[in-house]
Amino acid sequence: AAAGLSYVGAYVINTYKSYDNFLQDKYAVLPAVIIICVAVVMFIIGLIGCCATFRESRVGLGLFLAIILVIFIAEVSAFVLGFVYREKVKTDVQSTMRSVFEKYDGKNPESTVVDYLQEQLHCCGVKNYSDWTTTQWFNSTGNNSVPLSCCRQDTKNCTGRLDQPQEL
Repeated sequence: AAAGLSYVGAYVINTYKSYDNFLQDKYAVLPAVIIICVAVVMFIIGLIGCCATFRESRVGLGLFLAIILVIFIAEVSAFVLGFVYREKVKTDVQSTMRSVFEKYDGKNPESTVVDYLQEQLHCCGVKNYSDWTTTQWFNSTGNNSVPLSCCRQDTKNCTGRLDQPQEL
């Protein structure tokens, strides 16, 4: 379990590099660091449990049980806090994404990240393709279209025009 958590934490940190323009908060990578720390602690606790079992130590097994109960309580607390604050996180991420989409011009680094995000997640805009209609890029191009990164990967000759939403 500790190895799995370590992998997940490292994967999140590595993936963060691709989306750091959307997550401007410097604490956005904090959950991944916490996951790695939990993995280290889990490894140590697992080692204590194994040693207590091999030695058949009642004190060691009691300590192991107490630690497992504390971890269970912490997990339940984390779940409840995540459930309670999920809307705040969703709102914060959407507002940050909207500000990055506003900076889109097709050339700057934020534009590259937006294109990458839309291609990887197979999406268009924050909620849907109509989000592009309020951006400066959409108004400046004047061709009533969204970026080509909004196009479905299985369609050919997609122009990103809004009058062909089945291609987006």
